[in-house]
Amino acid sequence: MDAKTAPQGVNIAREFTCQAVNQAGAVVIDGTAEVIAPTEKISRPRVVLPEVELRERGRRYRQLIEMTSGLEPIRTAVVHPVDTVSLIGAIEAAREKLIVPILVGPEGKIRAAAEAAKLDLGAYEVVSTEHSEAAAAQAVAMARAGKVEALMKGALHTDELMRAVVDGERGLRTHRRISHVFAMDAPDYPRPLFITDAAINIYPTLEDKRDIVQNAIDLAHALGIVAPKVAILSAIETVTETIKSTLDAAALCKMADRGQITGGILDGPLAFDNAVSEEAAKIKGIISPVAGKADIFVVPDLEAGNMLAKQLEYLAEAETAGIVLGARVPIILTSRADKTLTRLGSCAIALLLVRHKAEVKP
Repeated sequence: MDAKTAPQGVNIAREFTCQAVNQAGAVVIDGTAEVIAPTEKISRPRVVLPEVELRERGRRYRQLIEMTSGLEPIRTAVVHPVDTVSLIGAIEAAREKLIVPILVGPEGKIRAAAEAAKLDLGAYEVVSTEHSEAAAAQAVAMARAGKVEALMKGALHTDELMRAVVDGERGLRTHRRISHVFAMDAPDYPRPLFITDAAINIYPTLEDKRDIVQNAIDLAHALGIVAPKVAILSAIETVTETIKSTLDAAALCKMADRGQITGGILDGPLAFDNAVSEEAAKIKGIISPVAGKADIFVVPDLEAGNMLAKQLEYLAEAETAGIVLGARVPIILTSRADKTLTRLGSCAIALLLVRHKAEVKP
């Protein structure tokens, strides 16, 4: 008698001899297993498994580097690379064919840093200057003369480099306000994430914010985002005269309606939770093409932006590549704490931006 012929309610048991062996062929488990066949058919409803997404730190930067395949690297003045960190970052970017570095700064210190890092500078041009301030001025002059297509910050303070960039007579100003964008790689966010401005403009005016938004939209276009969604952030979602950032947000959205800002989809004011979470927006009754799907986050001021970027970096395992826009050439801002991949991501962004501008230039 077996399970097929057994009367209803009678269980049929079978014993199986079981052995398990290790990689050397030795028996490590020996015994028997009793299996009882069911007397009734058991079925379970079909379960739809959730979608599985691998969250990998640095994935978006790797994608940006892949996007540069086949593009000519950009000649880049690396300003004052007198420590091993900034020098290694520049040489790694050169090896990835993202930049052609021109090392600008005190030659003795640059070569000492190269020796400490065991780097051969034979293939790279060195433009010697007396100190960091002179290096910044020289790099800016090279950009004005068209000898380089981008600048890259080395071992000097950001404000020292930017003083040379914004100089009224010898700098790199254009009709646009110069602004900074953090291109974040946040593993838990399913979209690109740009924060602006968290490094240059401390308390931007409405006109400043117009340029800050347009700079970020143009960058998104260069990175392949055709119609980026722009969230104008504040503490609340309603316009009130007691919170200036809500008034600025409303004005910026109307400026976009009137064609003063182009190429993106704007909405604001939006609190951060509504900008990143469709569920949060739904609970508050916010109907918006941007809410929960924002690509660009426009912060009220530098303090808010800097804190937001640092919180994502240290609490959400995000990476922070930085780029300065609105000047004659893009400026790659790096931090001593940046990892190599982050530095490469910043260089890839600059390369894509330069080549995109060349394509769309009339």
